[in-house]
Amino acid sequence: MTERVILVDETDVEVGTEEKLAAHEAPGKLHRAISVFVFDTSGQMLLQRRSSAKHHFRGLWGNTACSHPRPGEETLAAGERRLREEMGIEASLEAVGWFIYFAEDLESALVEHELDHVLVGVSDDDPRLDLREVDAFDRVDPGTLLDRLRADETGFVPWLRVAMEAFPALWDGTRTG
Repeated sequence: MTERVILVDETDVEVGTEEKLAAHEAPGKLHRAISVFVFDTSGQMLLQRRSSAKHHFRGLWGNTACSHPRPGEETLAAGERRLREEMGIEASLEAVGWFIYFAEDLESALVEHELDHVLVGVSDDDPRLDLREVDAFDRVDPGTLLDRLRADETGFVPWLRVAMEAFPALWDGTRTG
């Protein structure tokens, strides 16, 4: 089955669908995405390292889960689905906003041109990784992570710093829930 993504305009209005890999070929087509951030009850952020089997940005550290809603799928439902699929954990998620970004992966020649919905949840569950998607996890202090991202983004997915700077409540202690 060919996976499709939802193409959107710059206000998140759906304008069509596209095959997933085709949407990521340069110059890229703007499409809806999700970035899930899960914190434990002590405030540590759960990170994942993307599997080397991924199409792009493989082997880099990122937020808890990332993906795209399927056509007809609600954004929160997509986030909860991908959290289960990638990390093997359950968490109720809340939407905190969205941002648009563009990034090129020089290794794969694929691009990200995404309107990325940021979803946040809390869970103390130990991940059960799908090794086709994720090959490691870590829990980190979000403030320390942001300092590292600002100093040197090497080893991290490009949207992680953008999301954290767009939504400081993810790391500055004002996040609720």
